[in-house]
Amino acid sequence: MGFADLSIAEIAAEYELPTQDVCNLCEQMGIAYKNQQTRLALEDAKAVISKILSKKQT
Repeated sequence: MGFADLSIAEIAAEYELPTQDVCNLCEQMGIAYKNQQTRLALEDAKAVISKILSKKQT
């Protein structure tokens, strides 16, 4: 599995969300992380971003 060059904090900033919201999404989806600077696996980053985008559309 490859790694995206995105940390939890960077994803939060990109989508204008609190970092804790992205951490909560990771926890709900079973994605392991150590802190907000954790770089996510490519598939995990895609899943988190997809979830964020689907919530913004509702």
